[in-house]
Amino acid sequence: MLVERNIANSKIATGRYHRPRMVRGSDFPMRGISQPPAGEVQAYRQLHISAHPLVAHKLSLLRRAETTAREFSELVSELSRLLGYEAMTDLSLRPLDISTPLEDMAGAELAGEIGLVPILRAGLGMVDGFRQLVPRAQVWHIGLYRDERTLQPVEYYNRLPGRATVQVCFVLDPMLATGGSAVDAVRILKGWGVGRIKYVGLIAAPYGIRQLAEAFPEVDMHIAALDRELDERGYILPGLGDAGDRQFGTTDSA
Repeated sequence: MLVERNIANSKIATGRYHRPRMVRGSDFPMRGISQPPAGEVQAYRQLHISAHPLVAHKLSLLRRAETTAREFSELVSELSRLLGYEAMTDLSLRPLDISTPLEDMAGAELAGEIGLVPILRAGLGMVDGFRQLVPRAQVWHIGLYRDERTLQPVEYYNRLPGRATVQVCFVLDPMLATGGSAVDAVRILKGWGVGRIKYVGLIAAPYGIRQLAEAFPEVDMHIAALDRELDERGYILPGLGDAGDRQFGTTDSA
């Protein structure tokens, strides 16, 4: 996560920065911590796991160690578009009068403004897929990285305006591991005044699902797959590696 830490201490972009405060912890922060089984969290009413064959197919390609950074980024965008379609099935509509080449008719359009909030940096790859569905959606960024020793989220970038300009926000982050970043992002958006928030990710661990559900039971979660567990370091198993590194080609395995 070196990129985020460098950005946090620079003046490249504008916004409200919060200098990271590093806290020493164990090299195995999840050791001895109880994790719920997948079957327990699957019963949560706010959890929606895609059953679409294309999602399963593309996610398998995404997970493969030999998938290149370019292929990985393309798959993230494609999966995001598919998950976005499913996550938007209950958006509100309002009447819209239109004219076809043959006659006038009553149509419909989305009611209210939609916001996309990718958690930097890995969430950036999900924005394009969503904007193909809703090109006029507002995009706001929140920078959070996970302290690998404590697994606690550290906020380093927040450029939200003074008050909410959208009615519905989609928090975009490919991986829901311990849930810390997602919980913090939702808390920030709640404080901003957003009335309705949804989380959309590619894979999740049962522990992260439980953390987000207990903190904000009203937030729907849309994911491509629910994985087995976190290892002692807090990595999702079987997982897909580091989504940010693999998108941006910053590891040898990308």
